[in-house]
Amino acid sequence: MTRARTRPALALLTAVALALGAGACGGRATTHHKPGTSHEQAGGSVGRLLTADDGSGSRLRQVDADGAPSLTLAVRPDSEDGWNVHLAVRNFRFTPDSVGGAALLGRGHARLFLDGRPLARLYGPWYHLPASLVRATGGGDGLTARLYADDHTAWAVDAAPVQATASLAAPAGSPAPDRSPSPRPGTTVTIEVDDGRVSPRPGRTEVDKGTTVELRVRSDRADTLHVHGYDKEARLPAGKTVTLAFTADRTGLFEVETHESDLLLTQLVVR
Repeated sequence: MTRARTRPALALLTAVALALGAGACGGRATTHHKPGTSHEQAGGSVGRLLTADDGSGSRLRQVDADGAPSLTLAVRPDSEDGWNVHLAVRNFRFTPDSVGGAALLGRGHARLFLDGRPLARLYGPWYHLPASLVRATGGGDGLTARLYADDHTAWAVDAAPVQATASLAAPAGSPAPDRSPSPRPGTTVTIEVDDGRVSPRPGRTEVDKGTTVELRVRSDRADTLHVHGYDKEARLPAGKTVTLAFTADRTGLFEVETHESDLLLTQLVVR
């Protein structure tokens, strides 16, 4: 008789526990609510959700300017088709495995817009924009990259979306690119990085196979210089000019970048 009375009581306690457990996490799990992640993080209550949106229907999530995500946008024509787009981000990392989860500061994805029309969603800093996609969306040359949280709200500072713009076309009246052959042997490329900006602006440096290349790089922050394809590296102490010399003994297109800040410095075209 005692056992029969106990069963309904156990069933009632189980139902109450399940109801409380569901309510504790808002009734649904998020991709961020994992072992070692606090309930506050899973709730995604970072910043302040504004009533305004970014112009494409996504609410603005405003955060303080200090430590807020930021980005710069670089666009270069591709030799075969379209353009190569690069997003250099700061205080931000791409989290494709957490899309649809809670908003955590400094995480999320990006979206590209052409003259205000949506083009693509980006889960990394590099994207190849085919010319056919530009034609399909009606054309234009005003490219905008914007940063979003995992819950698809747009990161914002001072009620404005965190974004950067660039042009797919060369500005009117700009001089034609210098196509004169690079000097050889011994091509020297001098580059400075200051507050995330690369000077001169990243472009292509053409050299002949067998040429000695000297990269003279000065960065205002400690970083690492890397030449892809040749696997050449050098530490960049803050405020000091470092020279990395090597022989361009293989042909192709090779990116020269910084590791920590993920900035494109130049492209070496070895023929």
